[in-house]
Amino acid sequence: MTFQLTPEEGEFLVNLARQTVTEYLKSGKVVKAPEDLSSELMEPCGVFVTLNSIIEGEKRLRGCIGLPYPTTPLVQAVIEAALSAATQDPRFPPVAHEELNNIVFEVSVLTPPEQVTVEKPTKYPTKIKVGRDGLIMERGYYKGLLLPQVPVEWNWNEQEFLCQTAMKAGLSPDAWLLKDTKIYRFQAIIFEEASPKGQIKQKTI
Repeated sequence: MTFQLTPEEGEFLVNLARQTVTEYLKSGKVVKAPEDLSSELMEPCGVFVTLNSIIEGEKRLRGCIGLPYPTTPLVQAVIEAALSAATQDPRFPPVAHEELNNIVFEVSVLTPPEQVTVEKPTKYPTKIKVGRDGLIMERGYYKGLLLPQVPVEWNWNEQEFLCQTAMKAGLSPDAWLLKDTKIYRFQAIIFEEASPKGQIKQKTI
């Protein structure tokens, strides 16, 4: 990955995600992207914002939505993704303001997805690496994405990662073996709060 962010820039993005959700849940207003930022923070980037509830000391997913492709300046993409993760993830009810004290924010800044090419589909597991790559799978109208940290958290190998990405797309687990299924990989720089409103650090996966 050639694109890099400083710890200070990562901290800024995570704080921006929390500020965006807090302000919207309190007043219904969407914060505006600050001006006079570094060129890296204004660069169009894909980004995902993940919200995890801390329940009895364990993380539980509370929302995760993002913009996979570099179509929007990074700071604006974080604002949009944070709002969507908190209020529009179809798997969960919208986050309530009183929940924020028990939620940790995580921001994943993505490299542009690149299509994985193989001579035959059975070779896909050799072209991706758990702990480095995230995946996007497309087949017709179906599309699914899993971030690089997901297979590490679930202890999947490369083949399981492909199967799970297929299911995320609404496809059968073996859809990655079918002709005309497209697979893309990307990497991510991840920053997260160690605890709700706590210290922010770069996440190693």
